Amino acid sequence: MWIDATVAASFVTNPNDSTVADHVGFALAPNAEGVEKRSNWLWAWALAIPAGTQQEGAAKQFIEWATSKDYIELVAENEGWANVPPGARTSLYETPEYQDVPFAKMTLDSINAADPTNPTVDPVPYVGIQFVAIPEFAGMATEVSQEFSAAYAGQQSVEDALEKAQAIATETMEASGYR
Repeated sequence: MWIDATVAASFVTNPNDSTVADHVGFALAPNAEGVEKRSNWLWAWALAIPAGTQQEGAAKQFIEWATSKDYIELVAENEGWANVPPGARTSLYETPEYQDVPFAKMTLDSINAADPTNPTVDPVPYVGIQFVAIPEFAGMATEVSQEFSAAYAGQQSVEDALEKAQAIATETMEASGYR
């Protein structure tokens, strides 16, 4: 199982790159029974230009090109519509050829359903989905992901994985002074 709203589908469905391409399916992110809100993710590949760079003009030119309709058409022509980078342009989802890509509509629906200002079923005192902008997040997320991976592999129960994940998060927050 792999939960991803925007980028994984293109390479896991490509038979030239994936040994499981003919066994891949798509579904919206999970939700609790009787609850409309799903565990949608919303992520950004933040194209940033570092302050003080000596090549600011070239960087801006690259970003403009890499998110342009011309680039999308170039990728589609050379790699196929399924391999066009999703999420950068609303117009991509209006393109008839892209609408024929099996995961295109579901990807757009997932992006549109994600609400960073109201990310959980119960009210919380923060905004954001999946990513927490603190230095400790990457390490903590890796550890938690390993516990979930072990549950997916049948090496431990879901309950054990959740319990361990909560302990990892609590320990990280306390050790970092956030709690």
